[in-house]
Amino acid sequence: MEQHLQEAAAGDEAPAGVQERRRRVAVVGAGVIGAGWAAFFACKGLDVHVVDAHPGARARLDDALQRARRTLQALGGLAAEVREPVLGDDLGQAVSGADHIQEVLPEQLELKQRVYAQIEASAPDRCVIASSSSGIMPSALQAGMRHPERLVIAHPCNPPYLMPLVEICGGRETAGWAVEEAEAFYRGLGKRTVRLNREITGHLVNRLQAALWREAVYLAVNGYASVADVDRAVTEGLGARWAVCGPHEIFDLSGGELGMAGFLDKLGDAVEAWWASLGQPRLDAATRQALIDGMAQAAAGRGYPQRAQARDEGVMAQLLARPN
Repeated sequence: MEQHLQEAAAGDEAPAGVQERRRRVAVVGAGVIGAGWAAFFACKGLDVHVVDAHPGARARLDDALQRARRTLQALGGLAAEVREPVLGDDLGQAVSGADHIQEVLPEQLELKQRVYAQIEASAPDRCVIASSSSGIMPSALQAGMRHPERLVIAHPCNPPYLMPLVEICGGRETAGWAVEEAEAFYRGLGKRTVRLNREITGHLVNRLQAALWREAVYLAVNGYASVADVDRAVTEGLGARWAVCGPHEIFDLSGGELGMAGFLDKLGDAVEAWWASLGQPRLDAATRQALIDGMAQAAAGRGYPQRAQARDEGVMAQLLARPN
């Protein structure tokens, strides 16, 4: 599989015209992430068509567009003309003229596969289908597709209109041109991409996030620290460094002039001992309730809109402060 993915990333010429800048995007699904994607694309001046029959979709889109406008205005990335996303429930109509398709459906493999069949009945044959799946491997998503070569994973961090990163991954049948085109598309809109050389459940970001959260849950529910203090250990400690250095570079710098070799010589055994002692919590009823209660206490009466705005403003300040 690894060899195939590397060959796909390097080979396969793009079809004629595929490298032209995308102008029309179809977003399939308007949940939190889908609405965020739609708002981001709209604020970049693209023609956005959203497919979602849920009665709350319009409100989510409007809220996301308002936040995205404010965010991209502050970051200097707002297009001169912002068109409000068109919302409807006709999937065929939305994708028939699309240059790029962003699938943002719930994490249900069979649902996604059924919708891909409907998409392929109307979408242009060489239109990239980019799934925002949080953890399903692309090869599983491709099963049954007529044109599996044009499916890629393009998973954002939340909210998509604010966070720079998009992780890109192809499956066993993904063509090299589709991976290249997806990367070019997102980079052209100001995103920063990372590419997985091999597919794996959870991709990169969610596996890293899950590893930390597993230990955070263990420490909180076993009484080592409160939910709030566990979060504070990240925001006031680890997170401040992680905004500018990844975990490998942090430890490389900890080794001084000797770099990673020096760090491993000094603390490698200690790190292995910490690894061995890490918790293995289960998200059972008691653990879930402890987390719910802990977050209710940490939120101190602040609702979702207030905390989401504080999050966005904090991330914006960090993005504006760091060097490009």
